[in-house]
Amino acid sequence: KSSIEECKLTPESLAKMIQLISDGTISGKIAKQILPDLLDSGKDPQAVVEEKGLVQISDSGELEGLIQDIIDNNPKQVEQYRGGKTKLFGFFVGQVMKASKGRANPKLVNELVTKLLNN
Repeated sequence: KSSIEECKLTPESLAKMIQLISDGTISGKIAKQILPDLLDSGKDPQAVVEEKGLVQISDSGELEGLIQDIIDNNPKQVEQYRGGKTKLFGFFVGQVMKASKGRANPKLVNELVTKLLNN
């Protein structure tokens, strides 16, 4: 265990990380991923996110393509979902998050999965 004195995360860096979450650059999950690095290194949060390739995917075109691939590859689940088994919605969201390695914007994923499954 480290003491608070050994913590290299500055209040300014913490504020920057919170701003990255607020402006949609990263998700809360990504923030949790980079926090240990920030505590140990004191690096700039933006730099850590960029060097690890963790910028959140918020491009609806890119996400729609990913979601469409998942829908196309899971016709049985689509049929069940459209037949009333709405709990499968979580399956589709989970597949998108898995395919994007957790980088997809969760709010946007929910909106786009709803839109594409109900077409």
